[in-house]
Amino acid sequence: MSSKPINVEEIKKELIAKMPTKVARKRAKAIVPGAGGGEEIPEIQANVRTIPGIITQRGCTYAGCKGVVLGPSRDIVNLTHGPIGCGFYSWLTRRNETDAGPDGDNFIPYCFSTDMTEHDIVFGGMKKLSAAIQEAYDNFHPKAISVFSTCPVGLIGDDIHAVARQMQEKLGITVFANSCEGYRGVSQSAGHHIANNQIMKHIIGTNDTPVEGKYKINILGEYNIGGDAFEIERILEKCGITLISTFSGNSTVESFRRAHFADLNTVMCHRSLNYVAEMMETKFGIPWIKVNFIGAHATAKSLRRIATYFEDQDLIDKVEQVIAEEMPAIEATIKDIRPRTEGKTAMMFVGGSRAHHYQELFGELGMKVLCAGYEFAHRDDYEGRHVLPKIKVDADSRNIEELEVEKDATRYNPRKTPEQLEALKAKGVEVKDYDGMIGQMSKDALIIDDISQYETEKIIEIMKPDIFCAGIKEKYIIQKMGMPMKQLHNYDIGGPYAGFVGAVNWYRDIDRMVNSKIWALTKAPWQMEGPELEASYVAE
Repeated sequence: MSSKPINVEEIKKELIAKMPTKVARKRAKAIVPGAGGGEEIPEIQANVRTIPGIITQRGCTYAGCKGVVLGPSRDIVNLTHGPIGCGFYSWLTRRNETDAGPDGDNFIPYCFSTDMTEHDIVFGGMKKLSAAIQEAYDNFHPKAISVFSTCPVGLIGDDIHAVARQMQEKLGITVFANSCEGYRGVSQSAGHHIANNQIMKHIIGTNDTPVEGKYKINILGEYNIGGDAFEIERILEKCGITLISTFSGNSTVESFRRAHFADLNTVMCHRSLNYVAEMMETKFGIPWIKVNFIGAHATAKSLRRIATYFEDQDLIDKVEQVIAEEMPAIEATIKDIRPRTEGKTAMMFVGGSRAHHYQELFGELGMKVLCAGYEFAHRDDYEGRHVLPKIKVDADSRNIEELEVEKDATRYNPRKTPEQLEALKAKGVEVKDYDGMIGQMSKDALIIDDISQYETEKIIEIMKPDIFCAGIKEKYIIQKMGMPMKQLHNYDIGGPYAGFVGAVNWYRDIDRMVNSKIWALTKAPWQMEGPELEASYVAE
């Protein structure tokens, strides 16, 4: 841990000092201090193109559409239309778990691709796509098939939507396509938006069979990595809350179809599923609130917010009973572990909400987050949704279709009156609201959007945290620097980390990582002392 006092402006200057003038000027806008002490929240540059030549954490639009939003759904065949690389390298990389259920349908373990070749790029791949959809149907008989286009498909102009319509008419099941070519947006976020649009257009609200339950909710933006959704489901069931659908961890297409019967949408990852939350409110009258099931106290707070929303004393009492039953294990574990983690420091650069959510868990261990940031966030994820009217729609954002959603003529049913929503706001439950991350980090913490490889190495060198949390691309570089690295995209072999059981798992894993002596002994090969190999070119 660094013993130097933290001066965020000095660190910022040091981070950009060696960059070319124009690059430094642009990157400076993406680096701001926290404002958790009541300071004015600074404007941060986010959701803009990465500077060419800079290596960052970001993935592509296809990754956000297929890999994040639709990939975890177990009974939709997710078919990649393109060369085999994109399909293969997005296959089973996030450890999205699922329960196959009574019908046994689970297509997550399979890699579906049209395997386009040079011949298909030259002459077109639409016939190959039709044949692949037919083959997938003949072999698996899925309830739905979703098609994802990759970069070459967008360049050659295959009309995947026309093929999807033709095959839907032929097969009698839902077949829809996503124009999510990797280059279509500046990051994965564009892919989230595209997937949200297609789910809303083709699946949500297509089954009007009623759902039984007194307190009915959906969870948006939870992907069951390492079993997180299983733990959340356990807690909700214990409270007597009916979970209709999770978008999209441990999910089924039928649960999506009947999601419009919920009385409340709860949003975990604000970036990836807020679009569906907004559209469902407009079309069906379902309000949404921001929740966080990462961290024991955050979980308890979210449960209380849900209970307050339903304004039912039986549910309020049951939630308090569940919290009282779960907290002793939390408190006992913290009492044991916190003396070993108190005062240690962390950095987090991951996702579009995770770098915010996981600060709760570090706080419960008495650890301080020195620096955090997202890889595909927008300004509202950092500054809060109050800045939405001020955000200008740029050319990249215009590449993404904005669905025109209207009130459903027969099924629009506002769950709360304006007066009820105002009363809930007075109780601390505000709908359509998210404060963002900046306002909850201290003024001596640093927020960096779309951090680069160079900036990562430099910030570690300057601030010397005890642990670094990010994704797979950063993992081995950080470990070679002699520092424990926690993967928050797929947890490596860990998890679940959500809910009460997940919090205990996290405490124990972080305790082992930050107190292990092995990292202090780790040296990269170029740091070793010893014989050097020498060689020379020999001309023949």
